Amino acid sequence: MIIAERQSLLSEELASSQTRAQLMAIMARVAREFGLDHVTIMVAPNPNDILISPLVLESTLPAQFAREFDKNHFLRNCPILPRFSNSILPQTWRLDAEGEPDNFECPAKMNELLRRHNLLMGMIFPMNSVDSGRYFMRYDGARAPLHQSEMNELGMISLHGFDMFDRMRRAESVAPNVLSARELEVLRWTAQGKTSVEIGQILALSDHTVNAYMTNAIKKLDCVNRTQLVAKAIRLKLIN
Repeated sequence: MIIAERQSLLSEELASSQTRAQLMAIMARVAREFGLDHVTIMVAPNPNDILISPLVLESTLPAQFAREFDKNHFLRNCPILPRFSNSILPQTWRLDAEGEPDNFECPAKMNELLRRHNLLMGMIFPMNSVDSGRYFMRYDGARAPLHQSEMNELGMISLHGFDMFDRMRRAESVAPNVLSARELEVLRWTAQGKTSVEIGQILALSDHTVNAYMTNAIKKLDCVNRTQLVAKAIRLKLIN
């Protein structure tokens, strides 16, 4: 597929995602499109961090990998992270290949763990949220190094993906305090398949008033219709 076409299609799919699960499913497909196996969204570590698990927000990496990584405090031994102290450029890494120098010098146990999970190379794209938080979009796999054109394309797609993730993250932090008790009540009945007329009968309200509550909730949670509103409310754990 032509690069511009692939980038456009994947970015459109990312823009249409409504939940973290949907977003990560698309990001996993993005990784596969580039011959990579895993994708992770995480908070950028600071020098005092010793565990990676609390920093990971979403990932397709095996949970066992993270447990072993943290059990040995390998975050402190990562040779890639210090590079971000004086650079905002993406960073790549690769375990030693036959006849090639090793650009990822790490403890033997860390090397063994990476190999056991077939994580032989990868890259990290630094991302900044609109509220000034610092994050990483990380990819892992076992392919040959990406060409510069692939890096550029993956970087742009990752930017689109992180932008969608960041919108969801920020919405989750404020949404529980946004909807009124009555709006939540109407929303719960809507999630159970009730119509405005039926909800009005249950709550002793006119269907016009019910619709007004729904319209307000849709606007507050930045949705386009009731279906999206219910899906987002469930994701935000506003309703069951």
